[in-house]
Amino acid sequence: MAIDAATVRKVAHLARIKTPEDRLEPLAQELNGILKWIEQLDEVDVQGVEPMTSNVSQPLRLRDDMVTDGDKVADVLSNAPKSADGFFVVPKVVE
Repeated sequence: MAIDAATVRKVAHLARIKTPEDRLEPLAQELNGILKWIEQLDEVDVQGVEPMTSNVSQPLRLRDDMVTDGDKVADVLSNAPKSADGFFVVPKVVE
């Protein structure tokens, strides 16, 4: 897929990027170069290659999935401007 100046102009307009007319053709050439590089990546044989999540192989550290009540109501409410009966007090927004 080749990108021309008209396509760059349209994408710049959709992205709300002000682009001078004299920069449209160089941008089109740069984008075409990027697309050619991506097409080169499609040629690489990755059959049998495991996907990587990190460059260092580390097992995930798991913890027990235990449900607790937190018991930090006072700590949480201490940050609130207003609270009552263990709840945040907020201005009424719906009538």
